[in-house]
Amino acid sequence: MENYPLDPNKVYYSEDYLSLDTGEGISTMRIGEWLNADPVRIHRMIVREKNLHVDQVEVFNPLVSKLRRADPLYYKKIMGLKVMIDFPGYGSDVEAKIPFDTDPIGFYKWWRKNKHENLVWLSAGNQFRLFQKVSLMEPKIMLKKDLDFVKNF
Repeated sequence: MENYPLDPNKVYYSEDYLSLDTGEGISTMRIGEWLNADPVRIHRMIVREKNLHVDQVEVFNPLVSKLRRADPLYYKKIMGLKVMIDFPGYGSDVEAKIPFDTDPIGFYKWWRKNKHENLVWLSAGNQFRLFQKVSLMEPKIMLKKDLDFVKNF
């Protein structure tokens, strides 16, 4: 099969071919097939390495959906506070960032005390911001390990 090296100046669509080194040699597939074969690698090339440019509607949106099923932990990390959650006081699911920003104490209790850490992944920076706000507002509700985290950050 013909070789289709990555062209960083091209915007790729699902039917476009791309050749990548898989560790077992060069493999060539359509972008749409790469989304199924290795969604995490494709996502990293788009978001972290920024050397693969794709159509938002035709490629990127389906990719995010595939990541949820292919690698739930990676998906949770990339979504972070953008993940939709069922948070008390809201009639429907809400982006985690909203209660994180507007109700840090309520979010802390929901996230840490109600054991919802598995639903929303917080980076070390976001943990620090949350724990710092809560420690200034209501330190008595915090777990010792979280108070120590703020002190040692």
